[in-house]
Amino acid sequence: MRNFSHRLLASYALLLAACAHSRPAQLLDAGTAETTIRARLDSTAIGWNRGELATYMNMYDEDASQMGANGVEHGRALIEQGMRAGFWKTGRPLQSLSYEDVEVRPLGEHFALVTGRFVLTGADKPRRTGTFSTVWSDRRGTWRMIHDHSG
Repeated sequence: MRNFSHRLLASYALLLAACAHSRPAQLLDAGTAETTIRARLDSTAIGWNRGELATYMNMYDEDASQMGANGVEHGRALIEQGMRAGFWKTGRPLQSLSYEDVEVRPLGEHFALVTGRFVLTGADKPRRTGTFSTVWSDRRGTWRMIHDHSG
């Protein structure tokens, strides 16, 4: 019986040690993911404000989707086409873009939900704001947006 108790205690200690070691790594990864995603999101505003559509679009995964007027639209090319017909119809956006109230919430090791508010200002136009929720993935070693629901 004593031998069984020692093995049970040793197994329990190993289990606790494994849990203790995995927890900080998950937190570190979440912090790194948040920092990386925020930097990529900020780069989109920089590209927008410079009139560089390619820089703005770089955050989207090739297979990304977005919510359109008639439902889900698939593919970065289609998203870019919509931007060219809308905000970029004169060759560049008229207003400057910034983000507020951004929150990054990990959804496991390789995905994150990012929510916040976009703000468009300038060009003698009224300030325009809206909320967004996006899903990001680090599919190929780079965090990219896989779904965009802005409104």
